[in-house]
Amino acid sequence: MTDSSRRPLAVFDLDNTLADTAHRQRFLERRPRDWDAFFAAAPKDPPLAEGVRLARESARECEVVYLTGRPERCRRDTLDWLAAHGLPEGRVHMRRDDDRRPARRAKLETLRRLARGREIGVLVDDDELVCADAEQAGFTVLRARWAAPSADLKDAQEREGRT
Repeated sequence: MTDSSRRPLAVFDLDNTLADTAHRQRFLERRPRDWDAFFAAAPKDPPLAEGVRLARESARECEVVYLTGRPERCRRDTLDWLAAHGLPEGRVHMRRDDDRRPARRAKLETLRRLARGREIGVLVDDDELVCADAEQAGFTVLRARWAAPSADLKDAQEREGRT
């Protein structure tokens, strides 16, 4: 077995990359948005087969870590969800509960921090702005295009810094 500290990192987003959020989008369509209900429904997210398959395959050559815009208060539900769906064990990087920066800024900061100590083999994310900024910063990116896009989620990620 390869020493995991020398293996590159495969960094996976959660929402609409591994977890299908379609059933909880309705909470973002309201004004004001119901963030508590949106995150409370996350444990019921069905897994996205393509993302789960890719995470499992990546674990053969890489150490899998998770980078999500979900707030820290969702950690227990997130860890339980990952385990329930047989995803590889890995560190989960989440936003501070009060962090409202756009997803692309928050995630790029974490990617750069991770890259100081390890090679980043790939970032897998559905957010086009996150992907574009990560590519511009020199990271290898795989765009997760296997979930139905949500304009409300995209707006929340960029304008409200919520996921």
